[in-house]
Amino acid sequence: MVNQAQANLLTMRKLVVVAIAMFGFGFALAPFYKKICEVTGINSVIKADEAVNTQVDTARLVTVEFDANLRNALPWTFHPLQASVRIHPGELTTVMYEIRNNSGRPVTGQAIPSYGPQLAARYFKKLECFCFTQQTLAPGEARVMPVQFVIEKGLPDDVRTITLSYTFFEIEGAGKKAS
Repeated sequence: MVNQAQANLLTMRKLVVVAIAMFGFGFALAPFYKKICEVTGINSVIKADEAVNTQVDTARLVTVEFDANLRNALPWTFHPLQASVRIHPGELTTVMYEIRNNSGRPVTGQAIPSYGPQLAARYFKKLECFCFTQQTLAPGEARVMPVQFVIEKGLPDDVRTITLSYTFFEIEGAGKKAS
């Protein structure tokens, strides 16, 4: 009987050690992931890019199409003020997006960009973007926000159209802090 009690106690200790190790691993995973993204440049949506080559390639035109989406039942309207632009690689371009909070409460959202084709992300350099910070809108507030960008000259010649798509997600609980 004593041996069974000791075995149960030993098993319980092992379970506690495993549970603590799992908690520690889960707790350390978020900063570890953030550091990996920072080092590799993956998901670097919170800071401005640096334009490496500022020479304009006037021999070539690229069409940039703009898209806007909302997720998680975000009570906003969100759209680009122009559907597309035709620009030369290396040319500094600014486009505007409009958001409006259609709810009766403050709401905070974060925009995440994506690109089509995906390889265009390497050549699409945003110098100013609303996606770098969270946006908090008061009830009924509307805002026009700029995106300033350059497409670097190294973009492969077979890429003639790039789609820049933003998806706004609501940041849960952030609107309550703002009020």
